[in-house]
Amino acid sequence: MKLYYSPGACSLSPHIALHEAGLAFEAIAAPTKTHKLPDGTDFYSINPLGYVPYLTLDDGRSLHEGPAIVQYIADQVPQKNLAPANGTYERYKLQEWLTFIGTELHKSFGPLFTPGTPQETKAAAIAQINKRLTWVDGELAGKDYLMGSTFTVADGYLFTVTNWATYVQMDISGFANLAAFRARVGTRPAVVAAMKAEGLLK
Repeated sequence: MKLYYSPGACSLSPHIALHEAGLAFEAIAAPTKTHKLPDGTDFYSINPLGYVPYLTLDDGRSLHEGPAIVQYIADQVPQKNLAPANGTYERYKLQEWLTFIGTELHKSFGPLFTPGTPQETKAAAIAQINKRLTWVDGELAGKDYLMGSTFTVADGYLFTVTNWATYVQMDISGFANLAAFRARVGTRPAVVAAMKAEGLLK
């Protein structure tokens, strides 16, 4: 498999999942600004949408949405418990978390990274993110991870998205349960490996 990623972007989530799964893969940098791969190839010629993550399988098929990609990865190694079994209530709870993180958190950060965004728009985005993180912080009370005591691919996604707070000078340290969660996830060997591979850690 090949994972196309941009350092620190949402593609860090499947990058973490691949390391957690222990699957063989090649990570290929696809910078979101230049869209030029290390060998000079135009990323648009591989993924017409031009964004990451993008996963190509050994048989040539591909996936290009993070929540779908991480579930695919998890299902390749069911013994790792990175996602509950398909058809169970718990699997739908995982999908609920992936959807929430993608639509309520991930997309809310967009205006903060977009050049020229008016300050009032940024302020509204930060207020919305804080509102959602207040709820997440409450949901993490008494839990190691979003689904309880077991790490799943949703945790890698939440960790990835909340990492962005630092880059947009947003202080989320007041969310005690979230801070403990981030510290817990941040020390996992797979997370450290993915972040080192992307140049986010030395």
